[in-house]
Amino acid sequence: MIKNFIDKLLGKASQGGRIASKLSLRRADPAPKGGNAAVGRRTEVRREQHGIDPKLLDDRAVKVVTTLQDAGYEAYIVGGAVRDLLLGHRPKDFDVATNATPEQVKALFRRAFIIGRRFRIVHVVHGRGREHEVIEVSTFRAYLDNAAAEQVEGNEKTSKAEMAGKSHVVDASGRVLRDNVWGPQDEDAARRDFTINALYYDPRREIVVDYHHGIEDAKKRLLRMIGDPETRYREDPVRIIRVVRFAAKLGFEIEPATRTPILRMADLLANVPASRLFDEMIKLLQTGHALASLEELRRQGLHRGVFPILDAVLDDAHRHDGREKFIHLALEDTDRRVNDGRPVAPSFMLACMLWHDVVKRRDKLRAQGEMPMPALLQAIDQVFDARIGDISGRGKLAADMREIWMMQPRFERRTPSTAEALAAQPRFRAGFDFLALRAEAGEADPALAQWWGRYAGAVGAERQGLLDAARQEDQSRRQSGQEGEAAAPAKKRRRRRKPAGAGGGAGGEAASSADAGSGDAD
Repeated sequence: MIKNFIDKLLGKASQGGRIASKLSLRRADPAPKGGNAAVGRRTEVRREQHGIDPKLLDDRAVKVVTTLQDAGYEAYIVGGAVRDLLLGHRPKDFDVATNATPEQVKALFRRAFIIGRRFRIVHVVHGRGREHEVIEVSTFRAYLDNAAAEQVEGNEKTSKAEMAGKSHVVDASGRVLRDNVWGPQDEDAARRDFTINALYYDPRREIVVDYHHGIEDAKKRLLRMIGDPETRYREDPVRIIRVVRFAAKLGFEIEPATRTPILRMADLLANVPASRLFDEMIKLLQTGHALASLEELRRQGLHRGVFPILDAVLDDAHRHDGREKFIHLALEDTDRRVNDGRPVAPSFMLACMLWHDVVKRRDKLRAQGEMPMPALLQAIDQVFDARIGDISGRGKLAADMREIWMMQPRFERRTPSTAEALAAQPRFRAGFDFLALRAEAGEADPALAQWWGRYAGAVGAERQGLLDAARQEDQSRRQSGQEGEAAAPAKKRRRRRKPAGAGGGAGGEAASSADAGSGDAD
């Protein structure tokens, strides 16, 4: 009866916020206070000490925090946003942590959605369309001994039935598959990965709550794992990649005890779902410090065997096969766009990284007698199977990358119908940018890229003038023998259609003219 009464209280977010929060915290067994993963000591740091500028805050994130606080809950801006604020940067994303359960958070906002199985969180959505913003709200989690968690033999997919109804589950290697046990703030801080990410900011009181000397480490520009690094990597091997990403993004040094186990434990990444590892790789390359990230991967010995896509770029066998300059230019451009606040499409970035793989396979198929376009299509499919595999969202990604690659040979044909059709494609700009990058790397004719740049910005008579100039240029090449192979098929078709009898002259002349026109189009 008492249990039913408590459950009833926990299920009602509109009543007794404080009571429900306190009861929800009691659901977790107390964490051990000793050992390397000891719960830290709460320190409140005021504005004159931490120096956070309130002007760098996001109004919508502040509104989420104050709404929760006004309902009687604890709530803070948390993690990377606080870290960036301490460093004087305007955060790209703002996350919030609270002692309200996901159901209680959802009840307070008109557009809020509970997502996730491994970690249940709430997305509070502000605005609509491209201008919308998502504030991610997580509930304080308990720090539990994973040795006491329920263990399954398989992974997220193969052990769904075994994990049903369970809140704390690990696999055979100790990797956490589910962690939805709520706890107090000090335990929530202890279960976060790095000291600089275990910081909580209250915008109303303008204080930073620090349990693990995160502010001190931020000042020292030091990346330090909370607790025993080997244990924490085993709980979530993706932390190995996060170390590299943060070190490259922030320019921080990795603390020796945090760095030492990285290479030894890299094999644990094989247990991480391919889609999650793929997402981490995309984050690694879209920090605005992609080149630094790749260099950090090399420094930590992770440049081979972790990401199949990066193997196509970082493997020493590819250092002198022509792709190095192209990739460097592509990632340099990506970094510049991110730092300028412009969007970066993962499809374009990955198309650049895998282009030479496609070209190599295409050329091999052509040498075996395959026709040009079928060879390109087969090469694209082979590269996707070898480098990307079966991941969530592959269909849309593949479609965009395929379109960029398929445009490249079509750029060579500057006829009215081809040019108009290409310029009208939704992905034309991405395809053209790819061509321009190839030209800059010396892999395509710079004059061709310049022509398409002018054509894209021209209208009406100006476009026609560019097409006329291109036709004259192509005819000059044919006459000089530079495109003998392209001219031969047109002559052959005209001979084949030549009229061979009385009364066929007019029809033959018309047919011959039509063939000449289609020859120009090809």
